[in-house]
Amino acid sequence: MTTSGDKSRAIEVLSKHPALAGLDTATLEALAQAATPRHIDAGQVIFLEGEPATTLYLLESGWVKATRMSPDGREQSIAVLRPVEFFGDIAVYSGSSYPGTVSALEPAEVWALDGPTFLDLISRRPTLARAVIRHLAERVRYFIGLVEDLSLRSVEARLANTLLKNAERRDGMFIVPRRPWTTIDQMARRLGTVRDVLSRALRNLEEERLVKVDRHQIVLLDPEGLARRGNPQ
Repeated sequence: MTTSGDKSRAIEVLSKHPALAGLDTATLEALAQAATPRHIDAGQVIFLEGEPATTLYLLESGWVKATRMSPDGREQSIAVLRPVEFFGDIAVYSGSSYPGTVSALEPAEVWALDGPTFLDLISRRPTLARAVIRHLAERVRYFIGLVEDLSLRSVEARLANTLLKNAERRDGMFIVPRRPWTTIDQMARRLGTVRDVLSRALRNLEEERLVKVDRHQIVLLDPEGLARRGNPQ
């Protein structure tokens, strides 16, 4: 449980999540009381695929990845998560084990919420139940889009959309920072492809003057052209 000093910080983080932003103060305080802050080192595993799901997490800072392991030992990326997002929640809601392994890509701060306490709050607070439903609906929409990307779009199109979604506006330019863990292999796993194919797709976008690839960032030279490449007619 949180200490009195942690409670206000927990409420601030919880209220930043889009689905929870409109909750009443009493509900946010109840959630904060059930949350415990945890520091996660880069590379540290937060939970393993197949473990009983007793806790859900809210990411305050840093990035984490969710992966599954194939029978032949190949790692498949499920998601790369940024603040402020929940993870481990689906397994808690369904009363099952965690469907994947989640580990930190860089130092991260998370809030661990006790699963049974969270479920009890959902049953007693309709506003929280509606917030969870909205969040699950958005998650379903995301996975529908992911299935569409994998089945209907080329690697170049998937790459273009990913760059657009992760771009930040700085000094009048749109850039995608290349974090220390953003390797070609990591990007390939995230896009459901392999290193060589992704390298070729990135090189093609650069040759067409849609992007400029630097060591520490990817500059989007032509966001509109990139959008057309991501959504071909």
